Amino acid sequence: MGRVLAVDLSSGEIRDYPWSDEEYRTWLGGKAMAARILADILPTDAGPLEPGNVLVISTGPLTGTGAPSSSRFSVAARSPLTGLPATSNCGGSFGTHLKRAGYDALIVTGAAAQPVWLEIAEEGVTVHDAKDVWGLRTTAAQDALRKGVGKRCGTIVAGPAGENLVAYACLLSDDRAAGRAGMGAVFGSKNLKGIAAWGTRRTPVAEPERYSKHIKEWSAALKAHPIAGGSLPRLGTAGFLKPMQDLGIVATRNFKHGRFDGAGQIDGEALAARRLVDTAGCTSCPIRCGRVVELDGRRIKGPELETLVLLGANLDNPDLDRIIEWNEILDELGLDTMSTGGTISFAMEAAERGLWDNGLEFGRTDGLAATFEDIAYRRGLGDELADGSRALAERYGGADFAMNVKGLEIAAYEPRRAVGQGLGYAVANRGGCHLGGGYGVALEGLALRMDGRSPKGKAALVVLFQDLMEAISSAGSCLFTTLGVLPGSLVATPKSAWGRSAAILFRHAAVVLRLMRIAPRGLLRIPMPLIPHIRAIELATGERYGFGGFWAVGERAYNLERALQARFGVDSSADTLPERLTREQEPDGGGRGAVPLESLKRDYYRQRGWSKNGLPDDALMSRLGTGGRKSRAR
Repeated sequence: MGRVLAVDLSSGEIRDYPWSDEEYRTWLGGKAMAARILADILPTDAGPLEPGNVLVISTGPLTGTGAPSSSRFSVAARSPLTGLPATSNCGGSFGTHLKRAGYDALIVTGAAAQPVWLEIAEEGVTVHDAKDVWGLRTTAAQDALRKGVGKRCGTIVAGPAGENLVAYACLLSDDRAAGRAGMGAVFGSKNLKGIAAWGTRRTPVAEPERYSKHIKEWSAALKAHPIAGGSLPRLGTAGFLKPMQDLGIVATRNFKHGRFDGAGQIDGEALAARRLVDTAGCTSCPIRCGRVVELDGRRIKGPELETLVLLGANLDNPDLDRIIEWNEILDELGLDTMSTGGTISFAMEAAERGLWDNGLEFGRTDGLAATFEDIAYRRGLGDELADGSRALAERYGGADFAMNVKGLEIAAYEPRRAVGQGLGYAVANRGGCHLGGGYGVALEGLALRMDGRSPKGKAALVVLFQDLMEAISSAGSCLFTTLGVLPGSLVATPKSAWGRSAAILFRHAAVVLRLMRIAPRGLLRIPMPLIPHIRAIELATGERYGFGGFWAVGERAYNLERALQARFGVDSSADTLPERLTREQEPDGGGRGAVPLESLKRDYYRQRGWSKNGLPDDALMSRLGTGGRKSRAR
């Protein structure tokens, strides 16, 4: 294994942070590792934009090993958008190069007196003056860092939005974003423009020959899968928009509706027919869901599903070219496209209702590019929009239609016809996140065909998927590889007798899952070929996990994140949804459609073994082995 590097920008101290072999076994890496470190050293009295906030960038054991879609890394800190510890995940090459430099993770504390950027190499760490880089947009900033290093390297940078402390500023590594929860602003608050890492070390693999054979078989299975090897490379994530429209779960006009009349103008088929010129993928990714599009004679990165919906349907905007243009602008400014879309849609509805005279209007796209610039530089109206929808609702009213959870704007799936996804949004540790919420919508129509309006079995499945996705992410894998876990023949024919039988089986899985959850994990130390990540981790690390041990990593990490958030005041009262989703019936829903959140939450807490107040107790944390080392506390 590599080392964990700690850099204090206030004092200039650079040192190794202790991280034992046992901790590698217990936490794997990625977001689970970050949660453990934050639980050990993040002070509760330091604001998100204060020097005391702790930033953790962490890789997983598969990062840099050539496993499919395994270049992912996590960025974690106390979020300026939510006020809570949060993690953002990224597919750029920075994590791979950080490992080549000999480090599995980087901890940044304090704040520099003047803008700086960091160079991390096997020979050591250099703190560079950033006076010539500060103010640059993300592509120019990364080019400047690469030129400064003079070698092939991985980079991660904040844009102008991060420098100006926009609450939902993101980070860019290559053209991939660590988009959510405002990590760009944390960089800005530390006067840290970016980081470049380079080196020549190879990531160690315990059983290289067997590992190579396994990942070849895994890659082949992904390429043969109807989603991972079919619709995703062909249409990108935008390919989900058409089935979402059919299901009535497209966030439209600030989540008032679940269908958008202009969906056919912005979906994956439209993007492929009008603008697609190539596909793209992260390092070692066989899926290649990234889009390369041509606009105004230039080949640029195309928008993903979330951007198409939240800057399209949710703003009543069917103009595909404008979305492509905005996607590029927002990346260059270092703004999260999802929270930007959610904040703008709230402002449009607030204006429509007469709560806030701001000049924004559904369906009106002229001037929005300038508004995005104003957000990034905190000018005029943009200065208010820069704080996100929750802050605006506190200022102008409209909390019932401010579409965020715990301050994080909700993703693109309107959940009144996918109530499992609605529960996931409410209980996700970082807020209104579709992935942290267990991505229940995959079972509720995008891959399988469970009844999206029925709560039956949903709480148990949300818990299971949250835990497994937590472990997969902590290993350094992209969560899109989880789609390959669902049998291809089942996904290809969800309406078949087998598909309907599987949906029924999932509905009644709660009792079985509950028994499996409380069983000693040693009894579940069984191979699980449907989840190839497990075998890959075992062959890479030499440790035996089996299904039970792998699941335990995810459950342990998820509970630790929850316990960490409890230090900042989170309990069941924070697990909520905007009233639009729990009290308003969708207009075309036939008198049905609100998310039955309170009953779902009770089931969810029971499945988790949490108290009625939504918190894990000491006995549960002890059983999961989440103990930290207070001796390391700062």
